Amino acid sequence: MHVPLFPLNSIVLPRGRIPLQLFEPRYIDMLTRCLKDDRGFVIVLLREGAETSTTAAFYDIGTYVRIIDFQQLENGMLGITVEGEAKVAVTRTWRAPDGLNMGDVAHLLDEEVWAIPEAFSDLSAVLRALFRHPVVSDLNMQVDFDDAREVGWRLTELLPIDKQEKQRLVELQDPIERLGRLKALLDELE
Repeated sequence: MHVPLFPLNSIVLPRGRIPLQLFEPRYIDMLTRCLKDDRGFVIVLLREGAETSTTAAFYDIGTYVRIIDFQQLENGMLGITVEGEAKVAVTRTWRAPDGLNMGDVAHLLDEEVWAIPEAFSDLSAVLRALFRHPVVSDLNMQVDFDDAREVGWRLTELLPIDKQEKQRLVELQDPIERLGRLKALLDELE
């Protein structure tokens, strides 16, 4: 599947939402094509470079997202909100003439649904606290606080952790392993 790639210093995972501001012509054109063709694009985490660079390096595991809302912002930029659908592996990349990164992607297998083990119940409480923050609350995300995948995905998105560590968490396919790593990271933060 050929899709536009959107390198960011942020991540989003399945069922997660992230607001974006678009101002570069290549991304405005991408948005127009995505809406017209009812298609999404892939958000990948930057490895090196800036979000506005045409030569940025990025990781090859990201998330296929769809646009769920858009509006003109007071600063004149176009604001969109996207929601993650599935984790994908970028198998080949190239740069379009307008500077837009493009790629061939393959969907990764869905992670298994697991109930939160008792040893990680405090992670659900941390996530509930984060969901009370107005910025997170405004995204109107639905989350199952008993689903190990969803708790791990949302904490990976929201916690202030190093971006390389975020990427390692994104790449994990075992929700319980992700929760274990998140618990260790939270213990380190304390």
